[in-house]
Amino acid sequence: MRARTAATAIAGPPLVLLVAILACLPWLLSDYELSLALHLLSYLTLTVAWAMFSGTTRLVSLATSAFFGVGMYTVAMLVKLMPLEAIFAVAAGIGAVLALVVGIVTLRISGMFFVIFGFGLSEMMRQLMVWWEINKTFTMGRYVRVNFDNTMIYEHLLGLCVLAFAAGFLLRRSRLGIAALVIGEDETVARQVGIDVPFVKLAIFVLSCVLMTLVGAVMAPRFGFINPNIAFNPLISFQVVIMALLGGLKRLWGPILGVLPLIALSETLEVEFPFWYSILLGLVFMAIVYFLPRGAVGLIDDAWERLGRPMELPRGYTGWLRDAGAGVARAWAWLSRPRTLPGGFTGPIEGWAKRQWRRLVPEER
Repeated sequence: MRARTAATAIAGPPLVLLVAILACLPWLLSDYELSLALHLLSYLTLTVAWAMFSGTTRLVSLATSAFFGVGMYTVAMLVKLMPLEAIFAVAAGIGAVLALVVGIVTLRISGMFFVIFGFGLSEMMRQLMVWWEINKTFTMGRYVRVNFDNTMIYEHLLGLCVLAFAAGFLLRRSRLGIAALVIGEDETVARQVGIDVPFVKLAIFVLSCVLMTLVGAVMAPRFGFINPNIAFNPLISFQVVIMALLGGLKRLWGPILGVLPLIALSETLEVEFPFWYSILLGLVFMAIVYFLPRGAVGLIDDAWERLGRPMELPRGYTGWLRDAGAGVARAWAWLSRPRTLPGGFTGPIEGWAKRQWRRLVPEER
């Protein structure tokens, strides 16, 4: 415990400095780079929030787009009635209530049934909003016009990202987080040792979903125009899962290793292959599951373990230098042996020229 506390104290100041540097980036980046940073921060926060629940309990959730869309539509519906910061608070409350209801209904099931329900929830929310827009508001989308530029969006997303990492850090060191890890390993054992499994799942699920809802609310002004297909896009849920699996769920910083390369890959695929984007993304997902079952974090852990294994150096630290020197000496000795050049240095060139001349101008017979 003391070692862990000391490590936290050592890592604290550099992390604070890193956050301060990141907070200054909007004034140093171009418009395109700032737009890319918004995209990256939003997915990083969503992925950390997803891993907070699914990474510990091992329940794969595809409901990310449902809560992301709820946050977006809350802002779209209330933007003319309330200040934006107050709308964010309302969105967090709505996300918490929805997560509480959904969690009470669904967290007693597991496996593929929970996956299917999460995807079904996102689709149900999308279709419900399509019906509402067409039949009640007689439109198909809403404009979000508010004095909230990209710099402000960036700062809010950075704050949410720091909050998500801090919540994940504290959760993994709390009794609630340890209980969730036990549930992920074996739910039956968790019940037998006295863990309140429904409460643990529900508490972490609500926290995760509130963060996802806030990301959607903060990103609403970025889109400007919102419709159900944008807000409740199922691709968001799948991308978050792919990023989390690519980075690895064993470490809190694992999602960083998944978000960065996939955001870069997504930008490239959308520009170069816009009509094949979804298919190529699916192929990437299958490759990750097959070749990187533990993500990039697993590769780093394996490499670190290999470097930490005992090693034998029969010839000491300088043996390979002596071997290299002996090899150079042998090569030099071979190059230094006497050689005979019958035609001198120009003989081979003259011989080649004569052969070419005979081929082009045959001798007369």
